[in-house]
Parts: sequence; C-alpha cells; structure tokens
Amino acid sequence: MTTAAPRLSMPRTLALGALTFLLMLPETLPVPVLKSLVVEQFDVSTSLATLFMVANMIGALLAVPLVGLHVDRTGRRRALCVAALLGDAVLMQALAHPHDYATFLLLRAVEGALHISALTLLMSLVADAAGPEHRGRALGAVGAGLTFGVAAGAAIGGRIGRDDPLLTLHVASIVLAAAFVAAIWLLPNDTPAERRPGYRELLTAVRDEPGLRAPLLLAFVDRFTVGFFTTGFPLMLATLFQTPKPTIGLLLAAFLGPFALLSYPFGRAAERISRLRMVALGSVVYGAAVALVGVAPVSALWVLMPICGVSSAVMFIPTLLWLLERAPGVGRSTAIAGFHVAGSLGFLLGPLCCGELVQLGGDGFGGYALAFGVAGASEVVGAVVVLAIALRRR
Repeated sequence: MTTAAPRLSMPRTLALGALTFLLMLPETLPVPVLKSLVVEQFDVSTSLATLFMVANMIGALLAVPLVGLHVDRTGRRRALCVAALLGDAVLMQALAHPHDYATFLLLRAVEGALHISALTLLMSLVADAAGPEHRGRALGAVGAGLTFGVAAGAAIGGRIGRDDPLLTLHVASIVLAAAFVAAIWLLPNDTPAERRPGYRELLTAVRDEPGLRAPLLLAFVDRFTVGFFTTGFPLMLATLFQTPKPTIGLLLAAFLGPFALLSYPFGRAAERISRLRMVALGSVVYGAAVALVGVAPVSALWVLMPICGVSSAVMFIPTLLWLLERAPGVGRSTAIAGFHVAGSLGFLLGPLCCGELVQLGGDGFGGYALAFGVAGASEVVGAVVVLAIALRRR
C-alpha cells in the first residue's frame, strides 16, 4: 500500500529503540508496588486490584483498531504519535493524585488507549522506513527497547516506590514527557501512500485475510500468559513469600532482561531462517517454564525467569514479521494494530483469569500453582494449534 522507503541507518535505528525504551518504561514502574498502590490505597481486594492492568488493556482494545484503520486510510502517523505521547504524559500525572477507584480506573483506561496508539504508530513508521530486507533488525531494535523499558520499569519501580508508591506515577509522567520531546526529532516521516483505501475496503481485507489468524492467535496467547506476570506474580511473591519489593522487581527484570537483549539478534535471524520454527520452539519452552513458576520456590525462579525471557525473545519479532508477511493485502498499520489488539485482549483476560484461578484454588499455594499451570498449558496448546493451521495451509 506504500511506496518503497529508504533504509534506516543503524544510529537512527538504535535511537528509535531508545525512544521505545522511554515509551515503555513507565508502564511497569507501578507493577512491583501494585499492592501498596491499589490494594492499600483504595482498600480493595486482590481481585479488584487486577483491574488496574485490565483498565489499561480495555482502553487499548477500544482505541488501537480505530487508529490503525485511520492511519492506513489517511497516511498520517507521525503527528498523531507525538500527540499521543504528550497526552499519555499528562494522564500518567493525573493518576498520581488522590481520587476514588472508579476515576482512577477511568484515567488508566484512557492512558492505555494513548499509550498503545503511540506504540502502534511508532512500530508502523519504523517498519515502513526500514524496508522489507531490514525490517527484522529494525523491529528487533524497537522490540529490545520495548522490553528493556518494561524490564527497567519493573526493577526501578520496586525501589523508588518502596516508601511512596505514588512516586512511580510521577516518574512515569516525567519519562513520557521526555519521550514526547525525543519523538519530535527522531520519528521517521510519514511514507506517502500510493493509494488511500476506504475504511470499508480495509475492514474487508482484515476479515477476508486468512493469513492473519495464526500469528494473531499466538500474539493473544503470549500476552495472555504475560498478564499473569504483571499482576499474579508480584502478588504471589508479596503474599505467599513476603518477598521485598525490590526483589520482586529484580525477578521481573530477570525475565525481561534476556528478552530485551535477544530481541534484536532473533529479529535479525528471522530475516534468514524459518519464522514458524522459531515461533514453535519458543512457545513450547516458554509454556513449560511458565507452568513451573507457580510451584517453584523463590530460589528456582532465578533460573526459570531467564528461561521465560529467552524463549519469549525467540517468538516475539518472528511472530510480528510472520504476521506482516502473511497479510500482504492489509495495511501495515492495521496489521500491527491487529497484533496489539490481540495482545491487549490477552493482557485483558490474563489478569482476570489469574485472579479467578487463584481464588478457585484457595488463594494460597494451590491457587497460584493452578493459575500458572493453566497459563503454561495455554501457551503450549496455542503453539500446537498455530502449527496445525500453518501446516494445513502449506
């Protein structure tokens, strides 16, 4: 749908990875202090505390499909991305001020809509600017920045929020303001569209493109399991093991650090080798490791979490490249938006299912063993289904 774009230089690619880092770091700053920030501040149950992450995903689900369709229709992405970053910084600051829980969740939903819109537009601009031959390494750099941001947020949040959990939101707002300023200078220009399809044409292409189904299913399952880590994992460590907040942050970073370090090399590798094989292998290893998280002692988590990170990196960029390759009739912004919609739906259902499974298992060791067992099994089953779909189409 777009004309060929010049390849991004390596310094520009790395700078865009750094911009993605600034965009993503604020999202996990509050996660290690979820108990203090939500449960204690608003006097709500653990189950209701998971709505903090759920509200973020609801906002993303509502906004990002419309954003993807709009930019593929108009071609205007850069200005919208910059505006979304500014709005995200303002709303993150609004979250840091006292209000009732319903208002808190509403602000969180709007903040999530702006955040995922900015990320989708950034990835779409990078995918176009890199060109098909170097798209894997460019998206790998963005994926590394994304995951480094999430990992650093988890590690830093546990430390800065140890005495005042609201400080995590103040810092998040400042970082997003810095991302807004950096985006003005770093974002690639919009790529002129060869033609401007109507909204109905874009929706028909999404509906009728069978190549979307397998990678979107995998994106959903991957983020579904991650939803267990954003809420259930820190609550499990704090409740059952009385793990200090900084240690919770470091354990999350032990998962996300290897994920970030390996996103670029695995993205580059996916330009040459079978993306389907990488996705299948990563899914099976990741699913098995996730299933063990709920029954392992804290000492074993220092081994399991890096395994989760490495296997996630094997899947992440290859899944996105697989999606873009299998949906040539769908605009890149719409395809990437679909990737984030599937992921956001997984993030939405993951915390909800985690909370319900923990309660079903008795709110103790059995509950968390059941929750992470289901999460790991869902990843393995998802991989089997995706392989079956892909092999049948071949």
